[in-house]
Amino acid sequence: MVAAALMRRVHEHQEDADGVRQMLIARRTAPESVAGLWEFPGGKLEPGESLRAGVVRELQEELGVEVELGAEVTGPGHAGYSAETGWRLTERHTMRLFAGVVAEGEPFPLEDHDRLDWVPLTAELLEYPWIPADRPIVEQLIKDYGR
Repeated sequence: MVAAALMRRVHEHQEDADGVRQMLIARRTAPESVAGLWEFPGGKLEPGESLRAGVVRELQEELGVEVELGAEVTGPGHAGYSAETGWRLTERHTMRLFAGVVAEGEPFPLEDHDRLDWVPLTAELLEYPWIPADRPIVEQLIKDYGR
C-alpha cells in the first residue's frame, strides 16, 4: 500500500507568515469493516510500479489531483514501523507514506471515499475515527509536522 499525507498552509491573519498546516484526510465508504473511518488517500501498487509513481497515480484516480511528493514519513524507533517495509497495517500488509502537496486541481472524492476534510495538523486530528492501523502514523505526523 502507498499513500500521501497531503498538506497545505492556511494563513489565519495577514501577519501570520507560517500559517497553520493542514492535512487532507479521507473517509472510507467500503469495505464495511472500515466504512465511516478516516484514512490517508492512496492505494495499491501496480506490478513493477515505483512507490512514488503509485502514490501519484492513486491520488489522480481517487481525488482527481496532481501532487508533488516530498519525503517519506518514517517512524524510527516506533514499534509499527520498519525502514525496509514501512508502516505495519495488518499481519500481511504495510504502507509507505509520503508527505506532499496538491500541485494541480481541487481534491474531490472520486473513488472509495464519500468525504474529504482539510484538518489542522494538531491533536484535533486524533478526534477523528481513524482506521486503527493509521492512528500511530497520525501521531507521528503531528510530532514531525504539527505546530
